[in-house]
Amino acid sequence: MTLSTTIHSEATRQQADAWRRQTSLRRFYTALGVGLLLVAMVATMWFADEANAGHFFERLPHILDFLSWLIPKDWNDVWRALFDIASPHDKGTQEFNFPLGRVYIWGGFYIPEYFELMLTTINVALVSTFIGFVFAVPFSFIAARNLTPSPILRLIVKRFMELLRAFPEIVIAGLFAAIVSIGPVAAIIAIGLHSIGALGKLFYEINENIDMRPEEGLRAVGANWIERVRFADLPQVLPNFMSYTLLRIEINVRISTIMGAVGGGGIGEELKLAISRGFGAKTLALVLLLFVTIFLVDRFSAWLRRKLVGEQGFLMSAA
Repeated sequence: MTLSTTIHSEATRQQADAWRRQTSLRRFYTALGVGLLLVAMVATMWFADEANAGHFFERLPHILDFLSWLIPKDWNDVWRALFDIASPHDKGTQEFNFPLGRVYIWGGFYIPEYFELMLTTINVALVSTFIGFVFAVPFSFIAARNLTPSPILRLIVKRFMELLRAFPEIVIAGLFAAIVSIGPVAAIIAIGLHSIGALGKLFYEINENIDMRPEEGLRAVGANWIERVRFADLPQVLPNFMSYTLLRIEINVRISTIMGAVGGGGIGEELKLAISRGFGAKTLALVLLLFVTIFLVDRFSAWLRRKLVGEQGFLMSAA
C-alpha cells in the first residue's frame, strides 16, 4: 500500500467519522426539540384543563358522543330534509319541519331551503371574488417593480394590500356588521377586502416576471402607462390572473360557509344551528350538500383553469 493510498484512506475515515458525529448530533437536537415540544404541549393542555370548567381530560372519552347525537333514526329523513319533503316523524318540532323551509317560485314549484341557502353562499363567494379581482388587477400593476418606476407609490400599494390580507375575514366582518348589520353584505365586504390583498400579491408577482419587450416597444412609440399595461402587459398575464381568480373562488366558497356560521347568512348559519341543536338529519343533509357543491366547484374550476393556461402550464403551477 502506497503512502498516498494510506493518506486517502485516513482522510476518508476521518470524513466518515465526522459525518457520523454530525448525524448523531443532529438526531440529538431533533429528539431534544421534539421532547421540549411535547412537554410544552402537555403543560399547555394541563393548564387549559385546569382553567376549563368542563375538564378536558375527564371528558376526553366522550369526544365522539356528539356523532351519536347526529345519527338519524330514519336515514330517509336525510333526503327529506335535503328536498323539503314531509317526514312521518314530524310532531310539530323544528327537528322534522322540513316543508316549512320551502322557497316557492311559481305555484307549487319551489326551491328546497338548503339549495337556496347554498346559492346564497355561492353568490357571496362570487361577488366577493369579483370585487377582489376588479381592484387587485390595477393594484398589481402599480405594485410591480418593473412596471411602476415610483418606489413610494409601489410601497404604499403593497403595504395597503398587506393590511387588507393581514386581518382574518371574520374580524373584518365583525367590524362591518356593526355598520351594515349581520348578513351577506358584511360577509361580501369582508371576503372582498381580503381577496383584494390576496389576489393582489399573486398578481403583482406574476407581473414582475413578464416579457418586457412588448412594453419597451410601446414605450418607444410614445405609449403612456395605461396603454402599455392594456396592450403589452395585460394580454400576457390575463390567463394566469383568471386561473388564480378561479382558485380564489374555491377558497371563498369555503370561507363563505364559515362566515355564515357567525352571522354572514347562507348555509353556514343553518349548519351551525342544526349541529348545536342535535338535528341529525338536517346536519347530514347540509354536510352532504356542502360536500357535493365544493366538489363540483373544484372540478369545474380545475377544468376551466386547464383551458385558460393550458395543460402544461397547469401541471407546472400545481408542481
